[in-house]
Amino acid sequence: MSQAIQKTLRDSAAMRWTALLLLALAMFCSYIFMDILSPIKDLMQETRGWDSLAFGTMQGSEVFLNVFVFFLIFAGIILDKMGVRFTAVLSGAVMLIGAIIKWYAVSESFIGSGLETWFTNNLNYIPVFDELGVSPFYNGMPASAKFAACGFMIFGCGCEMAGITVSRGIVKWFKGREMALAMGSEMALARLGVATCMIFSPFFAKLGGNVSVTRSVAFGVVLMCIALIMTIVYFFMDKKLDAQTGEAEEKDDPFKVSDIGKILTDSGFWLVALLCVLYYSAIFPFQKYAVNMLQCNLTLTEPEPGSFWTSSTVTIVQYIIMLVVAAAGFASNFQKVKSRKYGLLGLSIIALITYCYMGYMRQSAESIFAVFPLLAVLITPILGSYVDHKGKAASMLVLGSLLLIACHLTFAFILPAFKGNAIGGIVIAYITILVLGSSFSLVPASLWPSVPKLVDAKVIGSAYALIFWIQNIGLWLFPLLIGKVLTSTNPGVEDPTKLDYTWPLVMLACLGIAALILGLVLKVVDKKKGIGLEEPNIK
Repeated sequence: MSQAIQKTLRDSAAMRWTALLLLALAMFCSYIFMDILSPIKDLMQETRGWDSLAFGTMQGSEVFLNVFVFFLIFAGIILDKMGVRFTAVLSGAVMLIGAIIKWYAVSESFIGSGLETWFTNNLNYIPVFDELGVSPFYNGMPASAKFAACGFMIFGCGCEMAGITVSRGIVKWFKGREMALAMGSEMALARLGVATCMIFSPFFAKLGGNVSVTRSVAFGVVLMCIALIMTIVYFFMDKKLDAQTGEAEEKDDPFKVSDIGKILTDSGFWLVALLCVLYYSAIFPFQKYAVNMLQCNLTLTEPEPGSFWTSSTVTIVQYIIMLVVAAAGFASNFQKVKSRKYGLLGLSIIALITYCYMGYMRQSAESIFAVFPLLAVLITPILGSYVDHKGKAASMLVLGSLLLIACHLTFAFILPAFKGNAIGGIVIAYITILVLGSSFSLVPASLWPSVPKLVDAKVIGSAYALIFWIQNIGLWLFPLLIGKVLTSTNPGVEDPTKLDYTWPLVMLACLGIAALILGLVLKVVDKKKGIGLEEPNIK
């Protein structure tokens, strides 16, 4: 076979990074929709009557079907049997359907409709699930929250299916190459969706001075249409790659149920899976309450009405500056000429300081928390490249756990002490949010690239599915627990900006402590069994 015939799309750096970009953009859009209501929790209570319990129950419903109906396990089987491209398009379509249902649930059209009446009178008691205490609804839950939860469940099925598909797709295109860098870069771009959500969800909800939460969710639905388009384009790229390589591993070596048993009997797999559920449970549920937590702990004063800081223009300008921070910081990692490298890094730092100043002037909790992923975008490629060439993945997980504990304890005890200090509180908030975001970047750069070292190639999809399923238990449980703890520790508090978040944050810090212990155990197991988690990906 000639050299020309052997060369494939995967051998072209431009093509494999284009494939990655398509997958990352789809996840970027899904991350925005995932937290589309998080920065407007207070508006949901004011306009739809969702208290903390209703809000937390709805947010936790995203992963209900994945956990209790085992949809995520089926998604892994579909991925192993049908392949990356089919599952990618399927996940995009499922996310869009769920997004549309959630949009209608919070729309004005739902109010007074027959559906509202039905949801008010039904689903107040779910046999078995109520007895077990895991029902996605409860008696007295607002009808709009129930129906939104149904849509969010469907969206969650597609979103988690997309997550394992993207991981499998990156392994397919980057194995033996810069895989940790690719996974870290994908998550860095996807997490910009969190910042985008924090800035634009309140922007659309308050556009024109008329509050409408429907506009925010409609913005998310449009983005899910774009995500579906990205997966369709990827479909054709992946199909061409398989035509060039003749690969069809899913059909040549079909999935067997016994393969799951092999995965579940591996102690290294369980340590990684438990680390994942602890780590992500301390981050994603927190994101859903973070803006409200800042509103409760910072002294924020509305800018002068009619000033630049209250205009629609400032939102666009601030977002452009955010993109400069992310793009310049990310690009600086790939510059070989020192003057360019440090020039881009300097530009990123200056833009970040400018962004933070604008957030302070806007006195906006949403724009303050939006810095969450920015430091991660800068350092994730560095961490991914380090794991590719030097290793130390397990050590990075330990470091990430330490940072996680420190950040949640800072939010719980130090930030409230600065209540009344307009500048000091915001400075503490910015620093802690940036560090928390950077700790989060340690996971995709170190944990996900370790999974192929633990399982056979033909069951990678199922392995990722099992990890995501275990992770989803935490993502279902902790938004609900945070809501319940908030309700129980704030009796009689009706103002959503006067809540005490101390105990929910202590609970999340405890997750970090458990993750730290498991990380240390993982290092011991890795050294004893020679799994290779501390070894580089590129040899």
